[in-house]
Amino acid sequence: MSTMQDTITTPDGIKIFYKDWGKGQPLVFSHGWPLSSDDWDAQLMFFVNRGYRVIAHDRRGHGRSSQTADGHDMDHYAQDLAALTSHLDLKEAIHIGHSTGGGEVARYVARYGKGRVAKAVLISAVPPIMVKTPANPGGLPKEVFDGFQAQVAGNRAQFYLDLATGPFYGYNRPGAKIDQGVIRNWWRQGMMGGVKAHYDGIVAFSQTDFTPDLREITVPTLVMHGDDDQIVPYADAGPLTAKLVKNAALKTYRGFPHGMCTTQADTINADLLAFIKSY
Repeated sequence: MSTMQDTITTPDGIKIFYKDWGKGQPLVFSHGWPLSSDDWDAQLMFFVNRGYRVIAHDRRGHGRSSQTADGHDMDHYAQDLAALTSHLDLKEAIHIGHSTGGGEVARYVARYGKGRVAKAVLISAVPPIMVKTPANPGGLPKEVFDGFQAQVAGNRAQFYLDLATGPFYGYNRPGAKIDQGVIRNWWRQGMMGGVKAHYDGIVAFSQTDFTPDLREITVPTLVMHGDDDQIVPYADAGPLTAKLVKNAALKTYRGFPHGMCTTQADTINADLLAFIKSY
């Protein structure tokens, strides 16, 4: 049953904004950095019109949630999601996470999902770990993420415009069909959040090792990743995650960008629906 309330307060006093629309099996969406639940518009509309209950929250420091200075790490992200699912008393939920939200889902399902979660979907997601380490030689050098932080602190308005106009949606590829509305909407969502949350969140999404979380997940899991992802490179993410999760299937999308939930929504939604309906 849907509620009118649109925020919860976490145990450490943070207000988390969320949407809760429709009735039926709950689908819970976790967005990517530095966006908000609005990034799921295409999925929320598709599934609420097909008889599902759709729930999406703004991560702490993002969107309409509290712009707190602290707690911008995967443990808090997963705790906040657990507070929401507990408040709504969700059962048989399907958790769907994009990018950083995929990390949030992995940690949530591993730590809090028993008895509540039916399936999980990780889309263009950051696990197992993004940064290059001796154990993860295919990762991106830490200097890449240090550069992101410098740009967020220095002039995030321009940095966000550059990301949305270029690599996030593959708009920097020859022949790309560029959608100015999509670019402006990405920028709008980014600028709604707090700079401190976004700065700290870069460490959270790049340096967290989700390997132990992935090994804990036992529910059916779909891993979806585009092989032209310029934000979370395919080879060091999707295939490695699918190997670590006991009950996972990997679906690879030729030429799709990081933001494929928006630019390729028809394809992604159809595949999500097929996975949700499968046993």
